[in-house]
Amino acid sequence: MVDFCKLIFSLVITWFLFSLPSGVAFASEQRELTANDWFKLGLSQMQQDHYPAAIEYLGLAIQQQYQYTAAYKNRCLAYLQIQDYDHAIADCSQVLNLSPQDSEAYLHRGLAKYRQGDYEAAIKDYNQTLMIKSDDFRAYYNLGIALAAQGNFDQAITNYHKAINNIPRNDTERNFILADIYNDRGLAYFDLQNLSAAMENFNLAIELNSDNERAYFNRGCICGRNGDNLGAKYDFSQVIRLNPINAQAHLNLGIANYNLGYYQQAIADLQVASEQFAQQNQTLAYQRTLELLSVVQQKILFLSKLV
Repeated sequence: MVDFCKLIFSLVITWFLFSLPSGVAFASEQRELTANDWFKLGLSQMQQDHYPAAIEYLGLAIQQQYQYTAAYKNRCLAYLQIQDYDHAIADCSQVLNLSPQDSEAYLHRGLAKYRQGDYEAAIKDYNQTLMIKSDDFRAYYNLGIALAAQGNFDQAITNYHKAINNIPRNDTERNFILADIYNDRGLAYFDLQNLSAAMENFNLAIELNSDNERAYFNRGCICGRNGDNLGAKYDFSQVIRLNPINAQAHLNLGIANYNLGYYQQAIADLQVASEQFAQQNQTLAYQRTLELLSVVQQKILFLSKLV
């Protein structure tokens, strides 16, 4: 039997933009734009996902009104979107200089620090968020992810519990948020080698969101470890349904088909995986997939000689 690749999706953090008002039309007459005008233009660009333009307009608002807290807050979010974490941190820090009790600024500065790999600093900012707003489920969730990144899986699970308990009942995205948290809690249990608890959480994630690609992938890995190749085949097929260019899913589907004795299907899956790894410049994965493909082809050749 071929072992499943030990590939579990990396953690994905969830965060939420500040609410942005709808774009405001300006009067047609010529006049000098005020800081508030530039701010509204920046928000309009944010709504259209035009982040560089939003940064420019919000910067012009700040030039005219240096202590424009809302402009710094939204420019921080724009910087986060383009992965400019140093500038995002600088803007959030400026917000905190102007408004030390702004929990959102701590939350988003923590996200920027997390994405830079500074988990300890991120944890401090998330804890500051919770000191100001003790029921912020986003802070508990992000804190759990940062703790998991440090290998503190028990503490991560504790914070995932708190995140689940603090999601507002009337949140329209509640089921999708819960699905993400259950998936990450499942990963923490997986790292603690508690496979039954991990499986339970991945099942919950899929029940709440039947299009949760990460949960199918992770559950497929557990199925493979437990020798449930039919379950693995189903889950990795679901991943491919949701994301046809997921090379890892094609690879693991090939392994499941091989272990089930479906050798021709396994070859087809592994060929697709190798092509996708090559296109994605994942050289090592490409080479290992070719090696596995050769093993399966030799297996078919051996069996054909026995006929």
